Amino acid sequence: MGIFLINIRDPQFFASAKTTRAGNGNIRVTGFPPIGIMSLSAVLKRAGHECVMFDQANPETPDDVIVEEIRRRRPALVGLSFLSTTSYPYAKVLARRIRDADANVRLAFGGVFATLNAEQVKLQCPEVDFVCRGDGEQLILDLAEHLDDPAGVAGLTWMKDGRVLHNPNRSMDHDLDQWPFPDRDGLPLEFVESMPLDVPVVLSTDRFTTVQTSRGCPWQCTFCDVPIFGEGKWRSRSPRHVVAELAHLRQRGYRSVSFVDDNFLLDPARIGEICKGIRDAGIDIRWGCEGRVDSVVQHLFPAMAKAHCHALLFGIESGSQRVLNRLRKRHTVAEVASAIRNAKRAGIELVHGFFVIGVPDETIEDIKATFDFAARLRLDTFSFNRLCVYRGSPLWREYVGRGLINDSTDWFKYFKCSEIDPTCLSGEAVNRARIVGLRRLLLYKFTHYPINTLRTLWRLARHTPIRDILYFILKPYLGSKRGATKAERMSRAVM
Repeated sequence: MGIFLINIRDPQFFASAKTTRAGNGNIRVTGFPPIGIMSLSAVLKRAGHECVMFDQANPETPDDVIVEEIRRRRPALVGLSFLSTTSYPYAKVLARRIRDADANVRLAFGGVFATLNAEQVKLQCPEVDFVCRGDGEQLILDLAEHLDDPAGVAGLTWMKDGRVLHNPNRSMDHDLDQWPFPDRDGLPLEFVESMPLDVPVVLSTDRFTTVQTSRGCPWQCTFCDVPIFGEGKWRSRSPRHVVAELAHLRQRGYRSVSFVDDNFLLDPARIGEICKGIRDAGIDIRWGCEGRVDSVVQHLFPAMAKAHCHALLFGIESGSQRVLNRLRKRHTVAEVASAIRNAKRAGIELVHGFFVIGVPDETIEDIKATFDFAARLRLDTFSFNRLCVYRGSPLWREYVGRGLINDSTDWFKYFKCSEIDPTCLSGEAVNRARIVGLRRLLLYKFTHYPINTLRTLWRLARHTPIRDILYFILKPYLGSKRGATKAERMSRAVM
């Protein structure tokens, strides 16, 4: 069966690299590979299906080209995968264009947002035949075998005789080793390692890809929808399977990998075995991962560094314990400082901190404490974003209960908390505090950690035009002081 898989991207999260093509002729783009559709493609090809992938990061395959290929090749099924509400409008637009081009092709949506809003999506997008919920590997195999009668396909939302049908949930699959390695040859792209969240500041021009070694996170941070999507469970691949994939990638010429797990730093025994397996196999791939600062694996940071872990990303969020408690982070300011200190002592090259501001009940003093705290930490890079609320998170449910959000009419939108919550500082106040805080932070870094700061800037400037670095540094100063962003407006405009 012919199947097309399309990765939908919010255009702000990718950019062309400085060098347009790699040595093998593939187009080079800055950002993270679409591991979701690459995993499904490998599963489908192993089962004997013909699968063609498109990633909207590719400047040579805009919507017009994708639609024309569908019209020309007439696949039986087209799957559109997207992560969140910011990319949902683009998925709707493309789905409607595909339906206009081919009235008979079956269209399916998948991904976190589609899973959490399946019935609403199906009603709002009648052009889409199926909304796939949860893990996609076995689901897409079952769907391909039962396109004409999907009543028995678990995890599927669809429509029959004018009525939305919500098939039973698919049981959570814990045997992740059964699936093949992602199809990294099916896209004419070479991805360039960038800063977290696909910020187009290049970290290396080595051949780069992503690997998922586990799924889910059991913690219930108030702004996060991952625990809902993963049913509050954490599932992992075996160390043997992970090391085998890294060995396979090294043989294929990859030199840098990002583990895209929601929480890599969870199981000490597993991490120890992965690090030992990497060393025993002589795999010299550099890798990075994300985890919590209160992880019990900090004694393994030296072993991770010896196994070529070069980047650790921590969701710190705030330097105010009161704000951390409001966010239900369940870690302390002291644990943050300890984790950063231990990571740098272990020899981790790049330690990044994610922070949020504009939190409910946060004060100007709290924001000042956050920036001052970040300045004192031995962080190499950092980001400060305004807190937003998305459907599926505990904060969304709180806002519905408080009457700030209408779940029936707002489910496909997202909001900056400072725009709708009277317990938040105003957007103008948050932006003023961020500008002042960044100035203090950068001055502190240059005066107290000059060598480390210059080393970081040199690392970023090796492969990135100075104008891009300056934009990255200055972007917080250029942000809108009030009102909806372009992405927010887009999420509300396409119905």
